[in-house]
Amino acid sequence: MTFDFLDRGTLSEPLYLSLAAAIEREIREGRLPAGAKVPTHRAVAAELGISVQTVGKAYDRLRQHNLIEGHVGRGTFVVDQAMQDRPPYALRPVQTQVCDLALSRPLFDERHDIAMRRTLREMADKADPATILSCRPNQGQLDHREAGVLWLSGLGLEADADRVILTNGVTHGMAAALSGVTAPGDVVLADAVTHHLVISLCRYLGLTLIGVAGDGQGMLPDALDQACRTHRPRVLVTLPTLTLPQAGVMDAPRRAAIARIATMHDLVIVENDAYAPILSRGPAPITALAPERSIYLTTFTKCTVSGLRAGYMVGPAHLQSALLSRLLVFSWAATPLVCEIAARWVRDGTAAELAQWQRDRLAERFDIVRAVLGPHDIEGHPGGLHYWLPLPKGWDARDFVRLARDQDIALAPAGPFLTPQAPALDAVRLSVGGEPDATRFRGALERLAALLSAPPEGAYPVGY
Repeated sequence: MTFDFLDRGTLSEPLYLSLAAAIEREIREGRLPAGAKVPTHRAVAAELGISVQTVGKAYDRLRQHNLIEGHVGRGTFVVDQAMQDRPPYALRPVQTQVCDLALSRPLFDERHDIAMRRTLREMADKADPATILSCRPNQGQLDHREAGVLWLSGLGLEADADRVILTNGVTHGMAAALSGVTAPGDVVLADAVTHHLVISLCRYLGLTLIGVAGDGQGMLPDALDQACRTHRPRVLVTLPTLTLPQAGVMDAPRRAAIARIATMHDLVIVENDAYAPILSRGPAPITALAPERSIYLTTFTKCTVSGLRAGYMVGPAHLQSALLSRLLVFSWAATPLVCEIAARWVRDGTAAELAQWQRDRLAERFDIVRAVLGPHDIEGHPGGLHYWLPLPKGWDARDFVRLARDQDIALAPAGPFLTPQAPALDAVRLSVGGEPDATRFRGALERLAALLSAPPEGAYPVGY
């Protein structure tokens, strides 16, 4: 038996990729059904007049993407995609026994792989040559920025296309924003427990970072006002939606108070809203309340797939030149090919569909976290990609992380998230997206719960 849809004349170089793509297309579109037996390497090679090794490389690629699988003594068969729950091979951890609860990234399954491949095939046939070949304009192509306007509107921020700047994600935008509105020695305010990249970036740029006291929603208005009077800052970095390690959400009155105080003290606001797309019906961004002094940042890396490093930056007209000049220094421009994928997903509804899928899966993870670690005072939000676990008295966060690692669980300790003024905290951040298998995820939490239930004394023994 051979594939009757294959023709040697339609294959292009490299042959193994072309052959794999042709077979994949038949599987994805249902013409090669689940359970169908795949012809042997030799049969396909003889039929097409190509080498057995070429067919073998094509089959290997299909196996890597969970499209076919072999059974000893029986042969190779098409995998049932509807029942397929294995993650794409490239997203599996290198150390497969480790349950990664350290890295904050979205959950994923086969649908993400399918969506990306479908879009890449469409782009190969139909994309404008300017998208494939050019890195201009610096601000981003107009149609990409117009897609950004649509996406931002859904997040509660109305913006004109001429104000939207394409970035390679929030980290890229944050570097451009902070460097564009500060000079070495300037004071930057942020939450006392903040995103670790804010801490690193301020250090690299020679900025003085001051942490502002807060609660589960983020910084407290009175503490912010006092910090402004004491330190005369230039910039306020705020992460109001699920982004802080505690994964809280700042409510509308608090956002209004923050915007009012920033205006009173003439601060530039840099708002990192990377997680806003996975929060259903969240409050309007702080930028919407003070657009004349705010730089807004968001991305697709937390709501779709972590590899889609495309985002939007929106700032006031008087800062546009500074922001664009920093983009030139750091990267010239955001990557047009990646921005094209984001724009297509915004327009055809894929981004919204994947964001909703993410919300649904995160709600399921919340139920698991609450059931297993609820008695241990874990903090977080049902829509969050991570949780904050304060450790019981007597525990040292570094020892707890090492003990968890001995049980093949990776955690992030509190230290990298603390600004210089923050008191030492024995806590860990626990992310829910790094382990796609819900059973393994629950098992890791149960092992953590067992650790927490044991006395900390002697918890990490030292041999003599």
